[in-house]
Amino acid sequence: MRKRAVGYAIGKLLQVMTGLLLVPLSIGLWDYLQQGLPFAEALLKREMAGLLAAMALSLFAGSVLVMICRTARHLQGVREGYAIVTLGWLILTFVNSLPLLVWFEATTDNSVLLSFTDAFFEIMSGFTTTGATILSDIEGLPRSLQFLRCLTHWLGGMGIITLAIAIFPAMGVSGYQMFRGEVPGPTKDRLQPRLAQTASILWGVYLLLSLAETILLMVAGMNLFDAVCHTFATMATGGFSNNSASIGGYNSDLIEWVIILFMYFAGINFLLHFKALRGDVGSMFRNREFVFYNGVILVAIVLITGVLLIQGLAPMEQALDSYRHEPIGPDQMAQHYVQEAQKIDGLYNTVRTATFQAVAIITTTGFATADFDIWPDFLRVLLILLMFFGGCAGSTGGGMKMIRVMIVFKVAYTHLRRLSQPRLIAPVKIGGQAVDEGQIVNIVSFFILFVGLFVLVALAMTLFVPDVTTAVACSIATIGNIGPGLAGIGAIENYGWIPIPGKWLLVFSMLLGRLEIFTVLIVLRPSVWKS
Repeated sequence: MRKRAVGYAIGKLLQVMTGLLLVPLSIGLWDYLQQGLPFAEALLKREMAGLLAAMALSLFAGSVLVMICRTARHLQGVREGYAIVTLGWLILTFVNSLPLLVWFEATTDNSVLLSFTDAFFEIMSGFTTTGATILSDIEGLPRSLQFLRCLTHWLGGMGIITLAIAIFPAMGVSGYQMFRGEVPGPTKDRLQPRLAQTASILWGVYLLLSLAETILLMVAGMNLFDAVCHTFATMATGGFSNNSASIGGYNSDLIEWVIILFMYFAGINFLLHFKALRGDVGSMFRNREFVFYNGVILVAIVLITGVLLIQGLAPMEQALDSYRHEPIGPDQMAQHYVQEAQKIDGLYNTVRTATFQAVAIITTTGFATADFDIWPDFLRVLLILLMFFGGCAGSTGGGMKMIRVMIVFKVAYTHLRRLSQPRLIAPVKIGGQAVDEGQIVNIVSFFILFVGLFVLVALAMTLFVPDVTTAVACSIATIGNIGPGLAGIGAIENYGWIPIPGKWLLVFSMLLGRLEIFTVLIVLRPSVWKS
């Protein structure tokens, strides 16, 4: 392991982060100046002090690392690439958690350890685009910190490493391995021979779609700040909202349909978006993963709509028995039932609600317009299963990715055929092309690791939460980067009540899911760090 190469790249990342932190700082400064506070007094506000501390640490540490390690910037290596991605994400999460830590210390009676845990959890959830929050009063945060949460989403969606490659094309340190370690999915196709050009194209498409969504959300009735925050959360398939009631709090059909459209876009391979923007729309429909992605979404919408139309909500007694950290009484539940029943009153409302939740879960965005925890058990289990799928490879979605699910199904089906026809020669094919055996091994290995880690995390979480459904939902909601789950972490709940050890386990689960397991596990091997 060439540790200086790792240090140089992380130093560059910290320098990039310093500049990006100017945005939430400027928003906070603008808000205080609008209130009539002097410039110096505005900078002394606790969240502003936290942002300044984060910027100072990021700039100082980044500059020191770049200066000390500059002689190693051109060294290449697989191990260095994966180490840069894993350590880079952890260090950037730590730096960006400082403003929230300062805020929590000043506004709560929590211990320093709990405040730091909550701040680190929230920012890791942002960067990994999980959207799991410990906050119950999001509106109580200053706008600067609200924006910081959503900014971490947007950066984590396409990847802060990918952004750095686009900004510093001559970065020189394991560029392709960093790209491989961060971009979700088993395929890392390049549009251009130079990696920096590919990174620039991906970020260009990302920016264009983000701009389009922001404009449409403003047309639909959101103000500029809310539109930008929700665009960042949507395009990153993250799910952070600056509204405690999420998208449902806006009570707007048009806003919901705009969000649905761009969640759907965010779950598609961004290379396909680029080709479509260049006029090759047909490339999407020739892509078998894209066709499968659409099929899963349509089947999910039909199933959810049909069950809700036929059965309606689950019996109230069943909903009352479902675990919640803060139990809801019969009278409050009855009122909640009336509100939720109105959301599925009639075919149009049911289709809209079903479409929103199906797309939000499949793309791993995690936004909510309904309390799906009081839906019939069939749909609750269906939503958990859909959390495993995720978006397409090369999208900002989490989960296993559609292409992996397709290949695992194909491998199982092909093996069944070979058992009944021993002499059959039938390679696994996607779109008429045989899949390389090495790639099949990689994908099946990932599938086994994903499911195995899901089981282990769920089992471990039973030590920290008093409900099995919550433990299982915590596991898949974090390793799949979805956010909300069922029972104690349902659509109207949060993760704030989970004990400190449980939160750190879920932090690790989120990182594993976003960096697709192998990247993190490789770095954890002691032999990787030997010279």
